[in-house]
Amino acid sequence: QVQLVESGGGSVQAGGSLRLSCAASGYTYGLYCMGWFRQAPGKEREAVANIYTRDYTTYYAESVKGRFTISLDNAKNTVYLQMNTLQPEDTGMYYCAADHNPYRAYYLATDFAIWGQGTQVTGSS
Repeated sequence: QVQLVESGGGSVQAGGSLRLSCAASGYTYGLYCMGWFRQAPGKEREAVANIYTRDYTTYYAESVKGRFTISLDNAKNTVYLQMNTLQPEDTGMYYCAADHNPYRAYYLATDFAIWGQGTQVTGSS
């Protein structure tokens, strides 16, 4: 089993920055993709960014390109999300996700089997 624990959420004014961390523990061998999703009240969970652990290929939602950066420290089994120029529309619960399957493309929340509990991010105007 793999456990994911997020940290680093908070409240910042528009234009501010936050850095989220997601530490994986347990059976982390073979984790193939790790990602960040967010969910605002009354909305569906949406993909923010993901990273493939073998070649560090990344994917970003259009809404965060140029502002957010996902990175991975394989030695620490930790994935990070650096969020710059935060806006009120970035507000939501941010979840870390991971999966072992190397034969899958990862785009949607349903593609990931392992989830953290989430950390709240609030961008205020």
